[in-house]
Amino acid sequence: MRLRRLPLNLAALAVLVVSVFPVYWMVVTAFKPTRDIQADTPQFIPLHPTLEHFRTAVGADGFGLFWRNSLLVSAGAVLLALAVAMLAAFAVARMRWRGRKAFILMVFIAQMAPWEALLIPMFIIARDTGMLDKLSMLTLIYFIVTLPFTIVTLRGFIAAIPAELEEAAQMDGASRAVAFRRVVLPLLAPGLMSTSLFGFITAWNEFAFANALIIKNQDDRTLPVWLSSFGNIFGTDWGATMAAATLFMVPVLLIFLALQRRVTTGFIAGAVKG
Repeated sequence: MRLRRLPLNLAALAVLVVSVFPVYWMVVTAFKPTRDIQADTPQFIPLHPTLEHFRTAVGADGFGLFWRNSLLVSAGAVLLALAVAMLAAFAVARMRWRGRKAFILMVFIAQMAPWEALLIPMFIIARDTGMLDKLSMLTLIYFIVTLPFTIVTLRGFIAAIPAELEEAAQMDGASRAVAFRRVVLPLLAPGLMSTSLFGFITAWNEFAFANALIIKNQDDRTLPVWLSSFGNIFGTDWGATMAAATLFMVPVLLIFLALQRRVTTGFIAGAVKG
């Protein structure tokens, strides 16, 4: 049995190495002195680690401002998506109404559509409505992009919660809204965490829309756009660029590590039901 699983384990190990090595190299480069980065022989472990590049990245113009912009846009999109998707998922999972199947089909089609296909239409809409160079437009776009996945995942999670629990609460005198708030909502915690983490990562890492819609007002740029121009500011300072990229990765990594167990539970429950 172990011999049969050996090829699969080796393949999984190879995929892991290929996936993790670029991230490892980015972090290692951030701690290397400039002379080691430019050396002909690559060093896989920094022999003389330094924090100089991190000080350069943190001291760059707009570092704190662009962090704030990314946090506002990402958090706003996630909160909007959760509020709308929670109601839509409940209606799809619990209620029977005309057009329900067509609505579910449209949500799945919207989820499968490539986000890049929306770039030109969204740019035209933002231009014609005077919403270019506004973080509110960027927040709405991220909300639209993450909404289908959030609805699909929460629908599966709500379907996994026995309807008898709500019925029992209603028999005790609670309204449907109160039963949802006191019975269903607490049980949705893993699903809410998994979908909110996905939405946050999507908005936090997104580059194309932010680069296309924030053109004139440079103070409204987000971290991915700022990071793309980082090399132009510091020339060939790859250490500072890698340090900035490492700092950019840290918030999502910490959130995922803190919520890992609940997030995994939420994805599994959302995938197997509904």
